[in-house]
This record gives sequence, structure tokens and C-alpha cells, in this order.
Amino acid sequence: MSKKFAVFLLAMIPLISQLVVLPFVNRIDPIVLGLPFLQFWLFLWIILTPLCTFGIYRIQKSEGSID
Repeated sequence: MSKKFAVFLLAMIPLISQLVVLPFVNRIDPIVLGLPFLQFWLFLWIILTPLCTFGIYRIQKSEGSID
């Protein structure tokens, strides 16, 4: 997998999880950690999105494209 594709993938994962997958996880029934599933999903991506951004940063830094 090329580094450009990895950067693209890491940038698209949060976008896809919030816009495309969101209608499919719009459920109350499974309660996760005391939260309805939709609310848990949104809080999960609040944590995972900066991790994806950090991955992009590390890839670009290893390429030398960040000073």
C-alpha cells in the first residue's frame, strides 16, 4: 500500500463513518456503556478522528513533506 493511499484512506475513514454509516447505526436498542448506540458511535469517532489525523501526520513526517 502506498503512502499516498494510506493518507487518503486515513482521511476518508472519519468522513465515511460520519456521513455514510451514520444512518445505519441510528439505533437506540443496543445500549453500549449506558449510551444509545448512535450516541456511543458519535463519541467513539470523536476519539478516533484525532487518531486518524495523527496517523496522517506521522506518514507525512516520515516522507519529509512536513518541516
